This record gives sequence, structure tokens and C-alpha cells, in this order.
Amino acid sequence: MVDFLFEDIFTLTKLDPDGKKFDKVSRIEARSEQFDMYMQLDVNTEIYPLHPGDKFTMVLAPTLSLDGTPDSGYFSQGGRKSLADKFEYVMHGKLYKISEEGSGPNVKVEIYVSFGGLLMMLKGDPSNAANFELDQRLFLLMRKV
Repeated sequence: MVDFLFEDIFTLTKLDPDGKKFDKVSRIEARSEQFDMYMQLDVNTEIYPLHPGDKFTMVLAPTLSLDGTPDSGYFSQGGRKSLADKFEYVMHGKLYKISEEGSGPNVKVEIYVSFGGLLMMLKGDPSNAANFELDQRLFLLMRKV
């Protein structure tokens, strides 16, 4: 079984808050239900359309193997079942920055990941960032609920 780095249900609050910059990509802002995390994420809305008010499950996982086998870095065309089969939208990326904002009990951690130029910023309580490491490769998986 795969140990997820992060999993929660998000509600999309804003679509392209700074205006539409690209034809096929939108930046979304969303807030999670369980951990009260804030997320900005670039999504290819041509293949995965989203609208304000949509709810979706978002998972960050280190591998797509159902048994938790570490990712080899190579795509296998063997037709084996994977974690991606349970989701509608999947991206592979690299965590490039972890930073803290605020002080004392109000401290928030920010996690930045690049998925081939599509960016994600996940912000919230530092306890939710314990499993993340700089330069870590991970998969983002989404499915509407």
C-alpha cells in the first residue's frame, strides 16, 4: 500500500485570480477541508476543466505503484494497474522550495513544486509538511468528488 505524503479534499475558490495568462492553463486557488491548507496550482484546463465551487481530492504520493515500490524514473508500458487508474488528473514533479512564514504559533509552511513548469504552492500548518524533502520527486493526483 502506498503511503501518501498528503491527502485532502479541496474546494476551488478562485480561477485565474490574476487574470488568464495562458490559453490552456489556469491557476486555481483552493482550500482544504480537513487540514485547512491553502493551495495555488496550475492546471491544464483544456484536458481537465475546473470551475469555482468544484470539490476534488488531491493526493501527493512518492510513487504510482500500488504496493509502494519506489518510482524508477522510467515509464513502463506493461499495462500494470497503478495509483493513476484511480484518479482523473496526474502530474509528476519536483519539490524545489520549502519555506516558513510568520512566527510562534502562527507559523505557516509553504511547499513549492514544479510539474514541468506548472507550479503548485501548498501553504498551512508545519505538521502537514513533515514528510516532504527538498528535491523530492512526487506525483500529484486529482479526482473530482
